[in-house]
Amino acid sequence: MKRLVTAAQPPAVPPAAAVAGLVFSLLLITSLVIMCLAVPDLTAEKGPLEYGFGRAISLALHLIPFAGIAFLWLLGVLRDRIGALEDRFSGTLMLGSGLLFVACLFASAAVSGAIVSSISSLSAVRTSGEVYFFAREVAYAFMNIFAVKMAGVFMGAGCAIALRTAILPRWIAFIGYAGSLALLLVIWGWLWIVMLFPLWTLMVSIYILLVKRQGAG
Repeated sequence: MKRLVTAAQPPAVPPAAAVAGLVFSLLLITSLVIMCLAVPDLTAEKGPLEYGFGRAISLALHLIPFAGIAFLWLLGVLRDRIGALEDRFSGTLMLGSGLLFVACLFASAAVSGAIVSSISSLSAVRTSGEVYFFAREVAYAFMNIFAVKMAGVFMGAGCAIALRTAILPRWIAFIGYAGSLALLLVIWGWLWIVMLFPLWTLMVSIYILLVKRQGAG
């Protein structure tokens, strides 16, 4: 039965999915770059956060909700287009991990926003070192442990569906598998590891747009 489905004409991925993927990837990459560059200064605990630096971090945090919305849009468009060709196992993994990824991403952004507000030079209340350290570790856990692992599951399930339905070339799926394993197996505290997910999504989105453009031409 699976051979018949695989041999059938693969469903065309709509440009809306590529646009959503581009928006999600660019917003998340921008936010993560700002936050990752800010981490050494925040962890140094040199005193109140400078106004200009705090504004940059605040911008990064406010981009996160829009990145999450774009990701949910991408997830909905893909599931709608794949339709009956999507097997329930991979589809459940992709949907569940995608929703949990967004939830962990929002939770990490919320805690990070609280940290930034508490150490801002405009804050009237000073946060103790113990509370600050605890909040920082919670934000880190949400992002670099739970969100990263859910992103790895999403990539693996998405690549399995891509191979089964042939909506993407095999080389993109295999790159996704490698990224999925890296996200799932890397356990040390490397802040930049989460970049693998939006970078892979960006690559997939650009490929879809290029294929659509060549087909239109």
